[in-house]
Amino acid sequence: MFKIYIENLTVDAVMGILDFEREKEQKIVMDLEIEYEFSKTYLDYKEIADFVSDRIVEKKFFLIEEALQDLAETLKEKFPPISYLKVKITKPNILKNCVVGVEIQKKY
Repeated sequence: MFKIYIENLTVDAVMGILDFEREKEQKIVMDLEIEYEFSKTYLDYKEIADFVSDRIVEKKFFLIEEALQDLAETLKEKFPPISYLKVKITKPNILKNCVVGVEIQKKY
């Protein structure tokens, strides 16, 4: 079993339910942990990072939970060797005194 770590993957994207969050992009930071069985094919971490970044920017999710559910489904579809996925999405600038985030863990 192998693990890929993608940490501090940062994009500017629309995400949130508040009016000001829908009007202007904000900093979104993601951490991913991916387990897979290595065989003749491998998982390209650049391709995964690009896919996740593009998906978050394009979809303009309202809730972090919706984004996480979507990523859990689409990453498995696009990269079938994934057997376990952990994704954490944080919004470091939404509150002045802390960083908030939500995480999903999924075994396939």
